[in-house]
Amino acid sequence: MSSSPLSKKRRLSGTETKTGSHCSSSNSVRTDLSHTPANGMAKNGNDAEIDEGLYSRQLYVLGHEAMKRMQNSNVLISGMRGLGVEIAKNVILGGVRSVTVHDQGDAEWRDLSSQFYLREEDLGKNRAEVSQPRLAELNNYVPVTAYTGALTEDYLTKFQVVVLTNSNLDEQKHLGDLCHSKGVKLVVADTRGLFGQLFCDFGEEMIVYDTNGEQPLSAMISMITKDNPGVVTCLDEARHGFESGDYVTFTEIQGMTDLNGCQPVEIKVLGPYTFSICDTTGFSDYVRGGIVSQVKMPKKISFKSLSSSMAEPDFIVTDFAKFDRPGQLHIGFQAIHAFKQKHNRLPTPWSQADGEELLTLAKELNSAQTESAKVEQLDEALIKKMSYLAAGDLSPVNAFIGGVAAQEVMKASTGKFMPVMQWLYFDALECLSEGEEVMLTEEECSPRNCRYDGQIAVFGSKLQKILADQRYFLVGAGAIGCELLKNFAMIGLASEEGEVIVTDMDTIEKSNLNRQFLFRPSDVTKMKSDTAAAAVKQMNPSFKITAHQNRVGPETERVYDDDFFESLNGVSNALDNVDARMYMDRRCVYYRKPLLESGTLGTKGNIQVVIPFVTESYSSSQDPPEKSIPICTLKNFPNAIEHTLQWARDEFEGLFKQAPENAMQYLTDSKFMERTLKLPGAQPVEVLDAVYKSVVTDCPHSWADCVAWARNHWQCQYSNNIRQLLHNFPPDQLTSSGAPFWSGPKRCPHPLDFSTSNVRRMFRISTS
Repeated sequence: MSSSPLSKKRRLSGTETKTGSHCSSSNSVRTDLSHTPANGMAKNGNDAEIDEGLYSRQLYVLGHEAMKRMQNSNVLISGMRGLGVEIAKNVILGGVRSVTVHDQGDAEWRDLSSQFYLREEDLGKNRAEVSQPRLAELNNYVPVTAYTGALTEDYLTKFQVVVLTNSNLDEQKHLGDLCHSKGVKLVVADTRGLFGQLFCDFGEEMIVYDTNGEQPLSAMISMITKDNPGVVTCLDEARHGFESGDYVTFTEIQGMTDLNGCQPVEIKVLGPYTFSICDTTGFSDYVRGGIVSQVKMPKKISFKSLSSSMAEPDFIVTDFAKFDRPGQLHIGFQAIHAFKQKHNRLPTPWSQADGEELLTLAKELNSAQTESAKVEQLDEALIKKMSYLAAGDLSPVNAFIGGVAAQEVMKASTGKFMPVMQWLYFDALECLSEGEEVMLTEEECSPRNCRYDGQIAVFGSKLQKILADQRYFLVGAGAIGCELLKNFAMIGLASEEGEVIVTDMDTIEKSNLNRQFLFRPSDVTKMKSDTAAAAVKQMNPSFKITAHQNRVGPETERVYDDDFFESLNGVSNALDNVDARMYMDRRCVYYRKPLLESGTLGTKGNIQVVIPFVTESYSSSQDPPEKSIPICTLKNFPNAIEHTLQWARDEFEGLFKQAPENAMQYLTDSKFMERTLKLPGAQPVEVLDAVYKSVVTDCPHSWADCVAWARNHWQCQYSNNIRQLLHNFPPDQLTSSGAPFWSGPKRCPHPLDFSTSNVRRMFRISTS
């Protein structure tokens, strides 16, 4: 999931320089960022300091500048059903300036299927007013207010971002046109059973400062031609990884020095190792060396209003197995709005008559569409299923669409990451049983005036009973674990004869509060599993949950024994390390239990569903091994940041881990010498030499000895070794073919001279 899904008809606007123009500061691309629309994203955040203890993990992803911009955004979220509260929860945790929740409706039974901040005693009360105090507890830095009035122009223009959920199409169009004209960024989100919809309009001059959040790429150069355009060839050790339209600059080039430190220039990729730049015919001849580095350039993007985009939609494809599905769902959602406007209700769950009527409405709407929005042939079965499920309200679907919508709010507020352009549709019809013979009935899916009515409308009452009797084991109560527990409670898992056992050996820290929404500041230092279990019991008192504080592993197999695993219906992992994941996978394979595996990394995530005898197990496939770095490269010819990091790690472990451990074993283990002498090659000499230094020659007896050792080590690593290398291979050394020895990936080093006035070098001594 490292790259965004492809979209149809993506349009970018803004000043661009064509490949082939001259590379000079006067002709380089400069994006005009001087104009910010009214109510647009502020360039600079407010003066409030960022609580790095709370937002530390988020800062790794966004950075300080983006975080400051987000702290200037006031956000309005309209609609406090399950989807709206999911978005509000995520946005508040993110740390915007303020959040206002809006709803003019009262809580109903079906809201309890996914609105985790409503209780049975709240039925008949305004959803926004009931949710506001519970949402306000999530983040003390974000004021949360409730509003139950009309959404007027004067009121909307107070906000930088507006989110609409549970609104009709006429209201969406009206408010969408208003937001577009006033420069207010708009997100529209909706879910209907197993279907989801998302729309973004961030104005005609949205500035994206970083499209992907990845570290800028760099590569070493082997050749640059004098041509129009000039062609840059990189060393064939690794692909450069650039894309056409990227901007780069150059350093350390010998010969064609005109490029060193030039303004960012746009490139066109010609191959995995080559790309073209600008006109280089007027530059000096290229001699050797050089590094090309990617420069993240701001991009100005133009969005269409909701009304315009309805007629000329741009779709994000989320599932390439359903490539034509977005257009079908675009018509289907409009048909649902038309049905509700006509009857003042949604289609009855699994009603054949309502399904036929919705199909007729969809056909009429499709016939009236412009060419770009018209579907060549409607999928009649799909449209009918939309009718059958439209009244459904599912917590997992709301969690997914709500998470994506909240991420779009953060993009709108920060300018970090490429926004959705502009429609995203989703469906999870795979959750339904296939075949006409398993068609549900109106009676089985009719409301029971219970908290699961929104889910019964989709899957029926029989499945609800099966869920209620499930016995599940959740391993981990961190960020993913909290979300799983919330979803488990909302769907009615283990609400009757079943049980959920959650185990986590960790205690709550302040940095957890930004992502693990079941915890509050007063919970810091408490056990995660106990606190999470108590929190979800508030959301659904019928939820049967037991909290453990055990680590999963061989040492707890007396607790999680044969009887325990045999009693389970399934296992969910919410772990943060591979070893524990593989251990749980082995246990599930042995006992033939389904396993739900998931993980996140910044804005990326993965999930794997393991079903016995159907899918492969978690351990059956592994990530490809990381490319190893040759010892000679680390010691003598490092040329990339990865090399320096690996060198530092090896040096640290050798000095402060391996050598002390070997010395301790020498002093305490009588068989140490015997084992060491059996090691292959020169390893016995290396190990014993390190032990000798640790206990004899380099063993410090005072602080002065420690300082002397650190000073001598610095001299050896950063001066003497380099001088010896340059003695063996002088800077002007030639190879047998006459080419310079110090060329290509070999970068000529320079010895350092120690000085007590150099703060960095003194710091190196003090920390050794």
